[in-house]
Amino acid sequence: MATKDPSREAHFPAIEKKYGEKMKFWFAVMAKLEGKKYPEQIAHLRENYGFSQAHANALVMYSRGSKSAQRFNTPADYYKSISPVQAKTVRAIMKAIQSKFPKLELVIAWNQPMLRDGSKYVFGISATKGYLLMAPWSSDVLDDLRPKLEGYKVNKKTIQIPSDWQIDTKLLHQMVKATLAE
Repeated sequence: MATKDPSREAHFPAIEKKYGEKMKFWFAVMAKLEGKKYPEQIAHLRENYGFSQAHANALVMYSRGSKSAQRFNTPADYYKSISPVQAKTVRAIMKAIQSKFPKLELVIAWNQPMLRDGSKYVFGISATKGYLLMAPWSSDVLDDLRPKLEGYKVNKKTIQIPSDWQIDTKLLHQMVKATLAE
């Protein structure tokens, strides 16, 4: 069960219980892996000790000095962390969606802006160095809209758009409406 506490330490009791060793043991394992790359550390914990991705990530990130998974408290904090062009585009996307679906709440989850309906996430967006990724939270919605996504790079769960994307309000509304209908 996911913890609501954003600290890495919140996972420690579950790690001790599930994998049968005190945290002192796991910190010793991580000390031996010091200097290895993140994917190698994660793979070691998963392959040798049966760690879940979440538990491995919590232990690896804690060992690397990251005490909390939460970096942003508000959308405004997130917007300050990305380029002004990307922030303008993300704000416009969220505004376009919320104008049609005002009951959707804009929140920060997984360190990115998300729209949710109650406890169900409906739409998310994240920024990378060179582009934005939109996520309608449904592979089925992506598959259904694929003919309308010509010209975009469509990944398994996201759509890659330019940082200065010209907002396609109709597409956004179709995407959210389809996700809400599921």
